[in-house]
Amino acid sequence: MKKLVLFVAAALTFGVAQAQNGPRIGIKAGANYSNISGDLDNEDIYENKFGFVGGLTANFNLTSDGFLSIQPELLYSQRGYQYKDEQYTIGSGANAINYRSEGNVNFNYLDLPIALRVNAGGLFFEAGPQASYLLGIKDKSETFLGDNRSTTERKIEKDDLSEFEIGYIAGLGYQTQNGLSLNLRYNGSINSLAKDDNDELTNARHSAFQLTLGFLIPSR
Repeated sequence: MKKLVLFVAAALTFGVAQAQNGPRIGIKAGANYSNISGDLDNEDIYENKFGFVGGLTANFNLTSDGFLSIQPELLYSQRGYQYKDEQYTIGSGANAINYRSEGNVNFNYLDLPIALRVNAGGLFFEAGPQASYLLGIKDKSETFLGDNRSTTERKIEKDDLSEFEIGYIAGLGYQTQNGLSLNLRYNGSINSLAKDDNDELTNARHSAFQLTLGFLIPSR
């Protein structure tokens, strides 16, 4: 957590030092479309899922004409994946019962992206680093045995996972003069999810597309 604080403090200090005028503060919210990637065992069972993303933003102009700006954000972000186990049959003949299970795993993060933006009229392009802190993980699964269905929701301990994640963002969007914006962004991770080599997620990394609506309060 100390590294996370230092990362944010350094980025914000740089932005304030280079800013041509005061920041514009705002909010944004939208959806993540995420999965995990990498050299995975049984990678066919992992599927994309939707999750919420939203939080606070600030934008600092680095040039007097607004062509370059830096935008730090503080976001609550749900990433993860869906999974489906292979269906199989228990018994045979008239006594055969079909069995399958499926579910989704939510990784809840506090994301701190620092985007360098190139503004061309209303269109903007952005890229930069992101630091994330893992708040918690939940696995909600459903099991189907014949005509019976059962639902289980459990909290996954994060002791064997990397709480601190370093990643990157890249994207584009459009912002109107009154501060409304639409932003499409790719969000990738550099380090793997698991700490230990014997974990099934050792080589797994988060991968997400993010679509958000935002609003920056006009500067005075």
